[in-house]
Amino acid sequence: MHPGGSMARVSTSRALLCAGLAVVAMPLGAQQYPVRPVRIIVPTSPPGGADVVARLIAPGLTERLGQQFIVDNRAGASTMIGGEAAAKAPPDGYTLLMGISTLAINPVAFKKVPYDALRDFAPITQAVNQTLMLVAHPSFPARSVKEVVAIAKARPGDVSYSSPGFGTNPQMGMELFLYMTGTRMLHVPYRGGGESIIAVTSGHVSASVASMLGALPQVRAGRLRALGVTSAARVAGAPDIPTIAEAGVPGYESLQWYGLLAPTGTPKDIIARLHKEASAILRAPEVSERLANDGGTVVGGTPEEFGRFIRAETEKWAKVAKGAGIRPE
Repeated sequence: MHPGGSMARVSTSRALLCAGLAVVAMPLGAQQYPVRPVRIIVPTSPPGGADVVARLIAPGLTERLGQQFIVDNRAGASTMIGGEAAAKAPPDGYTLLMGISTLAINPVAFKKVPYDALRDFAPITQAVNQTLMLVAHPSFPARSVKEVVAIAKARPGDVSYSSPGFGTNPQMGMELFLYMTGTRMLHVPYRGGGESIIAVTSGHVSASVASMLGALPQVRAGRLRALGVTSAARVAGAPDIPTIAEAGVPGYESLQWYGLLAPTGTPKDIIARLHKEASAILRAPEVSERLANDGGTVVGGTPEEFGRFIRAETEKWAKVAKGAGIRPE
């Protein structure tokens, strides 16, 4: 046997051994993720907008990645209960958060927030920008935005409105409406978007600014009356509903956003894979069309883009709070 051939075989064996050891050294999650069910924490109650978006994404991730993606509603404390549970979970890709606008609002609304949105979460993708809707119980006498303003001015502090909690985007949207119209209403906070909508449909409160994803089905069923949408332009899926700006409050606009995040420290290749799959699901015609019909716009941006967006939103709300003299509770 030629000595050169023997040496070549030894070198090849060593190379294969080293390659095998390198594979073994790789984290199991990075190789085979996911190997067990994944939990998506939604910090609001169904049928709020964050819950709707999570339940649109979860089945697609289950199909694409071969493990169950389970929606886990943890409502309360203006989304901070769910946010804290996600922030403190192991950073292994098996606990995710369907983040909401309150990630950027809570730091200016509350003295104590049990997590830092910029430090404790790894962005995956900004999923959807959502139009909100001013709605009222059918028994409430107002049938237009101008009539809401007239009634609120005639009965200051007497008309009640619900929200998913203090400091949430719907509550801030209503407060912006009240500020711009010089009116007052009684704020009744609930533990999430779903409970807030139920409060209006059951007649416990008169009105609310709510996610269209959760409220529009109730409007179509006749359990709520739609008075205006919070976007600058009308929504394609509900073209008969005017914008609040055109219905009597010029310049008014307030939007809500949802996005997928993981605890900081989650492996970057898991983040990259989740971004790839979630973005593809969101852009699927059946999903994007459903969202568009209910006032949602698919974003699906990169983790880096989502991180910059959250930082910009946090800075924006801090400036708004300072300018308006809002003090954290």
